[in-house]
Order: sequence, then structure tokens, then C-alpha cells
Amino acid sequence: MRRHHECQGQDQTRQPPAHGAPALPLLRDKPFHEVPVVRERRRQYGVAGHPLIIGIAPARTTASINPRHLLRHHDAHLCPPGGSVSRRPLSLAVVASLLLSPLLFAGESTDPAFASIATLQQQMQSGSLTSHALAQQFLERIRRIDQSGPSLHAVIETNPDALELARKLDQKRTHEKPSSALYGIPLLLKDNIDTGDRMHTTAGSLALVDAPAAHDAGLVERLRAQGAVILGKTNLSEWANFRSNHASSGWSGRGGQTHSPYALDRNPCGSSAGSGAAVAAGLVTAAIGTETDGSIICPAAANGIVGIKPTLGLVSRSGIVPISHSQDTAGPMARNVADAAAVLSVIAGSDPRDDATAEADRHATDYTRFLDPEGLRGKRIGVVRELAGAEPNADRILDQSIALMKAQGAIVIDPVELPHLKELGDVELTVLLYEFKHDLNAYLATRPGLQVKSLAELIGYNRREAEREMPWFGQELFEQAQAKGPLSEVAYTQALDKAKRLSGPEGIDAALQSQQLDALLAPSWGPTFVTDPILGDHVVSGDPTVGGPSQPAAMAGYPSLTLPAGFAHGLPVGIVLFGAKWSEPTLIAIAYGFEQHARAWRAPGFLDTVGGSPVPAGR
Repeated sequence: MRRHHECQGQDQTRQPPAHGAPALPLLRDKPFHEVPVVRERRRQYGVAGHPLIIGIAPARTTASINPRHLLRHHDAHLCPPGGSVSRRPLSLAVVASLLLSPLLFAGESTDPAFASIATLQQQMQSGSLTSHALAQQFLERIRRIDQSGPSLHAVIETNPDALELARKLDQKRTHEKPSSALYGIPLLLKDNIDTGDRMHTTAGSLALVDAPAAHDAGLVERLRAQGAVILGKTNLSEWANFRSNHASSGWSGRGGQTHSPYALDRNPCGSSAGSGAAVAAGLVTAAIGTETDGSIICPAAANGIVGIKPTLGLVSRSGIVPISHSQDTAGPMARNVADAAAVLSVIAGSDPRDDATAEADRHATDYTRFLDPEGLRGKRIGVVRELAGAEPNADRILDQSIALMKAQGAIVIDPVELPHLKELGDVELTVLLYEFKHDLNAYLATRPGLQVKSLAELIGYNRREAEREMPWFGQELFEQAQAKGPLSEVAYTQALDKAKRLSGPEGIDAALQSQQLDALLAPSWGPTFVTDPILGDHVVSGDPTVGGPSQPAAMAGYPSLTLPAGFAHGLPVGIVLFGAKWSEPTLIAIAYGFEQHARAWRAPGFLDTVGGSPVPAGR
């Protein structure tokens, strides 16, 4: 027997919404109202406190990490006749029919800097735009916005061959009809993703600058095969924010500090800081980020864009600087759900160089097939209130989002218990420390010519180059990882078993099954904090014993998706959806349905501070 009475389009348990905030009518043709900013409360760190937005991750958060939200994926209603999910080429016809919706607010612009993939393809097909001209415009914007003027420092390196690659694709287009939505579209890659070209892959560290990678990462091979133009690499929290508990997200020894394009003194979160800021600023159409825990979700939310952290094993990790083989993944970051789905459709799939992707081809598909404006109707969504309560603005926007979802036919169960949230932090950190040492040493062995061959040598390099590499914070996580033994140690195997069990079967799966849910919902993070290189990230926490909203899905290896939901005093605030393993189709359908009615995206103003003055682009 269900604990809550259920009726479509109505909240089953919360009348009125929490925190005394009345439900606001959210009309599909009106954006969310802004809510006033509330002064930050500094997060307190207990014994279990550690970087939450890590591993291909972002800033620091609180202690533990969260698990839960799973159910046997009931996506049958989303599958084609017969119930199978087949992989089909992402054709321009599909793009035109599914991505060119008049409600696609984040892609309505015809300005190439902010246009959707579908609009850009339409312009290139008509001859009014070329890939070469598009790449040239983005490179000029990088020069005027990223390297001068606002000086975001989002792009760490541009591809010296980008314009020539784009020119060749334009020539090919004249006699061969493109079959991919990404054909001729410039993309940026996080600087921990290998490219076998003239660019470097450094994870933001000066220690890896001397020798470029010999081969493309698995996902880069897929992008190139579908005609994407690799425009450059983005800055990141050095070593994906797994060097120190006191790091400033978006800072690296090689790339400096990345800034939020909404308020330049605010932090872009991390570790995929540059990818998030570059997409938000219109420096590129879409980018690839990576995540161990929070490194796609947090920077996407902080920069007001869409980020998808896929199921572990859906996207290859071969050729990506690692933290943890049990949690690492790469995923798309874009200004709208349709563009993120288009990119995911290309990078998903099996790779013989990554054993975790053995089942990927059975699940990878054209995810644009799930872009349904009515994607909320009939969906059962559970609200994890334990992951809220950290920031009043974020909670208010969460309540507004719930009201919109109910108005569009979603069945909202509020609240839903997500078990074991307070037990996740310690076991996650233990697993990451063991795996980082093992996985990084294995990766460095694939990079001939590097001056460092192991984590131990990297620690020594940082000590010698402390003035350049450690001006603000140290490397205590490196040192803790180096002290760990082999992966055969009982401390590791028991921690890994507990982490996966509590976050997956006994966590997400149990929560989903308890109410027959399609997805779980929480705030992504509140409006971003002021950058502080001395004290590190000021991540706001409600309960310091509970990790951030990315943690449960990150630890379980299940998918999560963040998208814009509103603004607080000019700063973006997002919501995050997460669900069962391989439930990307469901999450995309829900997110797209929400996006089309929320209309919560807006271009950044490059203000010097919140409520301040815009900083003009350089000349």
C-alpha cells in the first residue's frame, strides 16, 4: 500500500510548499521570477568533510555523499515499437523535427554565438553560415571575452588546426550531405581529455605540459568521426579538484582562475569550470565535461546551463585523466536539453579500451527521440528534501519548479526518503583515494615523454614547483592517496562494496521502487559563491553530515541531469534529476518537458559583481 495518496498534477503531501513559500503559478510563456539573494552561510566541515564536487569534480562541499534513486527502469513507454532501444544515426532530419521547436527558448537565438545546434545546421544547410565562419567567430569571442575584456579564463588552449578542419568539412558538405547533427559544429573539451593532435592534455597541471597525448580519447574519436570540430580545451579545477580540500574551484596552475560570466567575482564551480563558463558565455555551442562527483552537475548549475552525467559505462573513459574507475564519466554540457541530448547521442557507445562500456551499445541511442514537450505528463517524480535546505533561494526555486511540474501533469511525491545519505561520505573518500593512486599511475604510463611517471613523482614535482603549482593550496589529497596500498586491500574492497550497495540497490533503487518513481528531484546547488583562493570554496550546506545533490548518482554510477530553473539576484539556480541505471531517456524527457515551460535560461551579462556593471569585451 502506498504511503501517499496520488493524483496527477497535484502535490500529494505538501500543502503549502515548504519554507512558507506559496506555490507560484508558472506559465509556459513567462520566465520564473527572480528571488532575492540571501547572504551565504559558510559550510562547516566535520571529520568526514571532503571535496564533494570532485573527481572530475567541482568545488568542495560537505562531508558525506548521497546514494539512492533507482528502480528498475520503466522506460518502456519511451521505446519504439517492440520495446527495444536501437542505435540510429543522428540525422539532420531528426534534428530539424525534434530540435527546432519554437519553445526551445535557449536555442531561439539566430546569433551563432547562442544559437542551438539545430539552428546552426539550418544556417549551414542554407549557405548563410559555414563551419569555418562559425569556428572563426567563436575564436574571436574567445579572444575578446575569455582572453581580454571580462577575461573569463575558461579556455586553456585553442586548437591551432581548428579553422583548417572546419574548412575541410565545409568542402565535404558541398558534395556530401551530412548525416550527423554535430557535423561542422565546434566543441570544447575539458583539459583532462586526450587529443592526439597539437594540443596538450594536462588536467590543468604544469607537470603534464611537456608531452601531448599520442592518441585521441575514445569519445574524441566518436566526435571527430561525426564531423565535430574540436575547437580547444577548457580550464578546470586542477586534477579535477582532487588535490586539496582547500582548493578554489576553477583554478589550475596552467590556466589560472576561471570566472562566472554572470558575475566575474563569483565562482563557476568545478571541476568542469571552463566547460560550463564557456558554454554559458557563448564561446562555443557545447562542451564536454567530466565528473567523479559533481563536476558536471555543479558547474552546469552555477553557469545556468544543462549538464548530463551519464550512467557509468555509457561513455568511454579511455584517454581521460582519471580519479576513480568506479565513478568517473564524461558527459555533455550545453545551453539546452536538445543540444545536450544531441551530443550524448554521439559520444555514447562501447569502446574496447574501456571494459566498463561493454554494455553501452545495448543502451546508447539517438537521445533526441525523447525530446517531448509533454515529457512531464504522467511521470512520477520524488522530491528528496534531505538534499534541500542548504540555501533558501534554491529551495524557493525548487518549490516553484515542483509547481510547474504538477501543472504539466507530473505526479509529485514530496518528500521521498533516500536511505543512507549520511553514511556515504566516508566510504566514498576511501574508495577515491585508493583508486586515484592506482588509476593515475596507470594513465601516466600511457603518456610517453612526460616528466612525471607516477603519483609519487607528481607530488615531488609540485613541491619543487610550489611557487607556481601551490601558491594558494596544497596537495594533501595526493599525499593521502599515495599512502594507500593496492586495490586488493580489505579496506578498499569493503569500502567499495558498501559505497555501491548503499548508493545503488539500497539507496536510489530502493527510493524509486518504494513509490514506483521515474526519477528523483533536488536542487542542484544554490547561487554560486564568491571566489576565494585563500580559504577555498564557500559551498553552502544545510546538514553538514549529508553530501551534495550529485553524490548518490555519482557513487552508484547512475545518471543525473541538471538544468536551469531560475535566478537569484542575477545568478543561475538549477534543479537536478537522477534515476535508475540507463534511465537517460526518462531524465531527458522530463527535463525537456520542464525546460519548454520554465523558460529559465538567460544569457550572462558579464557583470563585475552581483548588481554591478558589465565589463565590455576586449577589442
